[in-house]
Parts: sequence; structure tokens; C-alpha cells
Amino acid sequence: MQFYQSNFAAFAVLNALLAYREYRQEGVEPVEIEKDPRKQVESNDHKAELKLFKWRFLPIYLLVNGADWLQGPYIYPLYKDEKGLAEEVVAALFMTGFLAGAVSASFTGKLADKYGRRLACLAFCVIYSLSCLTLLTDDISILFLGRMLGGVSTTLMYSVFESWMVTEYNFLFPDAPGSTLSGMFSIMTTLNSVVAILAGIVAEWVTDFTGTEKAPFMTAVGCLMFAFLAIWNNWGENYGEKNAKSRILDMENNVEPPKSTFKLFMDDNRLLALGITSCFFEGSMYIFIFFKFPALKLSHKLSGSQEDLPFGLIFAILMCSMMTGSLLYNYIITSHPSITPTRLLITTLGIASSSFFIPVIFRDESVTFWCFCVFEICCGVYFPLMAYQKGKVVDDGVRANVYGLMRVPLNVFVVLVLSTTKEGVQHRDLVFTSCKQQALFQMNEF
Repeated sequence: MQFYQSNFAAFAVLNALLAYREYRQEGVEPVEIEKDPRKQVESNDHKAELKLFKWRFLPIYLLVNGADWLQGPYIYPLYKDEKGLAEEVVAALFMTGFLAGAVSASFTGKLADKYGRRLACLAFCVIYSLSCLTLLTDDISILFLGRMLGGVSTTLMYSVFESWMVTEYNFLFPDAPGSTLSGMFSIMTTLNSVVAILAGIVAEWVTDFTGTEKAPFMTAVGCLMFAFLAIWNNWGENYGEKNAKSRILDMENNVEPPKSTFKLFMDDNRLLALGITSCFFEGSMYIFIFFKFPALKLSHKLSGSQEDLPFGLIFAILMCSMMTGSLLYNYIITSHPSITPTRLLITTLGIASSSFFIPVIFRDESVTFWCFCVFEICCGVYFPLMAYQKGKVVDDGVRANVYGLMRVPLNVFVVLVLSTTKEGVQHRDLVFTSCKQQALFQMNEF
């Protein structure tokens, strides 16, 4: 459709301009040039090691996320249209995934800290592949099993990969400035958005080519197997929890035992605020993922159009929007250091709130779509900002466990909302309004 093609072109041009500005800024030499040749050598060595580290981590990270993005545009249409399931059943499938994610989040992070984050990343590739393969059948019990595996996989994806990266980064670059890690998260989000855009296009192409909406999920299995081999060959292991021998030495040296994870949340207001924000913002995001296409289909139908919506292209545009957000975030942290992370987060939450409220009032297809784009821009700012904040607040020894436990209330929140799912516009309006209220609640926390 011309409307969506025009929007895709506009966002592509905007992102190209922002990326070019960022490239030019990175190429500018600092005014004060270091005169000590030894420090110049150290700086060059640091840059070379950082570049090598990025090449070890980023391709695998993007491959894993690409496998996830491939499924995004078609998970709802596959259940609803190709398999002909009722919306309540589709909601139950989604709810099962989030419930499995909540349960698994209580122990997967702890296991990853104890037995190794690399091992957990390898396990993720296998479990997520099995989840995709369950979609080859129409057996409802196997489909529910697939959603359970998918929930466990999502918990692992959003905890162990980032935990491995931050711990490895802190070990290799203990004296690096905080802006370097912040820049790393910005690069991750920006490149992840590019991969998501390409995944949306590829997903639509393989679906059209094969004539089935299962094709993107089988393509994802291939990505996950490549990621498995790359992790196996290129990553070292890192751990969180101390072994028994280390704990005995700590006792002999009168070193205080580490606090329980729950006590960490209760004693550190920063960590508690991050957990609450993660719960409601990301919970609203997952609800948005479930309801965005039905909302667009309704506004599309009200416009009088009889054509099918290009789900893959729409998904690509929304990911373009998220990329815009990540580039804006990088621009803000490099050009406006006076803007604090808290202030930026509050502003982002306020804008995200309005993007949910407006589509409830205006049923116009273009207005609804642009509001969804604004929300994705907010996501592009939110994710690197939150990743950096967690990277600075959470200790390496319990990183995977804390990241995993942050997803417990998030998944419970989504399960509670999806458990009330009903057919019809009125319920969808109520959900979007609730998401708006949650965003306002988060603003009060800060």
C-alpha cells in the first residue's frame, strides 16, 4: 500500500541522516590531543580491543535477535488466521508463554550465574528452536508446549546475553568511562533495529514465497543454529555466583556474605525503581504487541479498504521508528550531557503514555499507525537507557539473576491483562487506556 511504503521511505531517509550525523560526530577529533606517546598507544590498544570485543558479541547478539524479530509479524496472524484459533485461545497461548517466562525467571538467572552465562546462551538457542518447530503442528497441546518453551526462551534472551556482555566488558575494560558502555548499548539498539527492519521484510518475503506463515519461524531456526555454533566457537565462559571454596575464603577473611536478591531490591531504591519501570513499560509493550495488529485492522476496515494489511512492511516501519529512537538517544547523551537519565526517562514515559491514549479517541488509520510509531520511538530511547542504568547499578556477581527476576512481575502483569481478553473494540480501548495509566504511574515513581 502506498501509505505504508511512503512511511517506510520517510523513516529510512530520517534514520540515514541521523546515522550520518552520528558518523560525522565520531570522526571529529577532540580539541585536546594527548601528547604522551605512551598514553596514545594505550588508547589505540583500547580501541582495538573494544573493536574486537564488539565483533565477538554483536554479530551473535544480532543473529539471536533476528531470529526473534522474524517471528514478530506473524505470530498473531499464524494463530488467528492460518490455524483459525479464537482470540481467547490466542490470548491463552500468549498468556502461557508469559506465565512460563515468569516462573522460569525465578531460577534461570540464578542457574546462569552459577553454571555459566555462555552455557545459558547455548541452551537458549536449542530451546527457542524447539519452540519454533512446535508450530509445524496444529495439535493444541503441542502449541501450548511451544509457548511454554518460548516463554523460557524470552527470559533467557533478555537476561543472559546482556549479562554475559556486561560482565565480559567489565573484566576486559575495568577503567573504561561510563560513556563507552552507554555507547555500546546505543549501538546494540540501533543495529538491533536494523536487523528488525530486515527481519520484517524477510518474513513477508518468505511467507509470500512459500505460501505459509510458518516460514519465518523455520527461518528463525536456521538463525539460531548459526548463533549456537558461533557462541560455541567464539565465547568464553563467565560466572556470577562464587563457588564453595571462594565462600570459605570469604568467611575466613571476615568478608560479608552477599545479600539475597530480594534484599538487594529492598535496600536499593534505584534497583527497585528500575524494576517497577521495567514491569510496567515493558509489560505495556508486550500488550501492545498483542493488540497492535487488531487495532490497525479495525481502523483499516473503518476506512473502507478491502486490501489486506502488509504486516511485514508495517513491522519493518515500526522497527524503523525504534531505530530512530535509539539514534535520538545517542544524540542526546553525546550532545546534551546536562539531560540526566531520570529526566530523559520521565519524558519518554510521558510521550509513550499519549501514544496509547490518542488511538482510543481517533479511529483514523493513519493517526493510529503514527501513534504506534511514536511509541516505538520511545522504545528506542528506553532500551539503551535502561540497559545502561542496569549495567551501572547491578553487581556482576548476580547480574543474570537480577535481570531474570526483573521479568517476574513483568510477566505476571501481562498474564493478568491477557487473562481478561475478549473479542471487540471496547476491551481493546480499555487495554490501551490502562497502558496509558501505567506509563503515568511510572513517571510518579521517578
